[in-house]
Amino acid sequence: MAPTVTSRRPDTRREPDGPAAKIPRPAAPSAIIKFHAPEIVFGPGSLAEAGFAARRLGAERPFVVTDPGIIEAGWTAALCGYLADVGLRATVWSELTPNPKDHEVTTGYKRYADSGCDIIIGIGGGSVIDAAKGIAILTGNGGEIGDYNGVDRVCQPIPPLLMIPTTAGTGADVSQFCIITDTASAVKMTIMGRALVPDISVTDARLLMTMPEDLAAATGLDALTHGIESFVSLAHNPLADGHALNAVRLVFDHLPRMLDKRSAADCGEHMAQASLEAGMAFTNALLGATHAMSHQVGGLLDLPHGVVNGVLLPHVIRFNAVEVPDRFIPLAQAAGLAVGGAGGEEAGNMLADKVQAIAAELGVPRGLAQLGVREADVATLARSALADACLATNPRPAAHDDLVALFRAAL
Repeated sequence: MAPTVTSRRPDTRREPDGPAAKIPRPAAPSAIIKFHAPEIVFGPGSLAEAGFAARRLGAERPFVVTDPGIIEAGWTAALCGYLADVGLRATVWSELTPNPKDHEVTTGYKRYADSGCDIIIGIGGGSVIDAAKGIAILTGNGGEIGDYNGVDRVCQPIPPLLMIPTTAGTGADVSQFCIITDTASAVKMTIMGRALVPDISVTDARLLMTMPEDLAAATGLDALTHGIESFVSLAHNPLADGHALNAVRLVFDHLPRMLDKRSAADCGEHMAQASLEAGMAFTNALLGATHAMSHQVGGLLDLPHGVVNGVLLPHVIRFNAVEVPDRFIPLAQAAGLAVGGAGGEEAGNMLADKVQAIAAELGVPRGLAQLGVREADVATLARSALADACLATNPRPAAHDDLVALFRAAL
């Protein structure tokens, strides 16, 4: 007769006896933190690990989402070669544009459904990775992509996700965000939820070397915005703070030098790390008004997200520094500023000036008007930004009139 097996789990309803009684009780935590992150494979040459990573996710027929530029650069073929090395034959889909559109996601989903594939691999920038996530959402949940606009609306399981970034800034390869343009209303939808955190992220800094300079600048400014906004977010936490500050430091130290071809290779790995750390920071601490506003401008005019961030960020920094001045002292220090005895609001203003300086050095226009935004657009942009999920964690409450004032200041 088999012996009776009883649980060895301690009875937490009573005080422990013996040696355990001498262990001091932990203080009640001020907050319980959940830190979401995929399995991360990082370093030069790591693209060669993609086949093994796909196999770990149970792949038999991988569906590769990419874009024409990545195909032309040769990275899609390289990926497919590494998949073939482990016996996987990929289906490649690349019918998307920057700032992926709702109808493109629908087209990609139909192609995935017809292909009989079982895993989704995104290789490209944030647009590619967001499109890949959108395809996964529809595969597991059905309907239209607009049905999932908002927080935690993806309730059914989605296919495994393996993401390979080719830019240094979006952090989409580690984040719980998916940004898709609603073409009917010309706004960007923010789809957010922990189900969207990829299973595996593979970051190979070699892939950054084929980025055009304007894309490197835009995505680098996006990483900077992620680091700053996540550090001051209402949802900031100790596990994310260190990643946010280090991302800010890495961007200021290496982004301008990365655009100099003589030092690009040396700086590429640092910027890849900045993107990764900023991504882990903002997916766990969330964002703020810069992104809530930037999404609307990008949706209206189909502009590069990082460029719009570079214009808006200094204005939002000054706005928020009034509310949480102490958070801006370590940020200013991470940016290399000699804060000395300056107060937090002054440190915030110093940081805003430095952000404007690096944006100008990278060729970003000083105002939204140069990007095509008109005074007549401001009220509509502000109204749309109020509905963006990113605004909920901005440290300073922002009403419609506040957003109007920020947009006008940024014109």
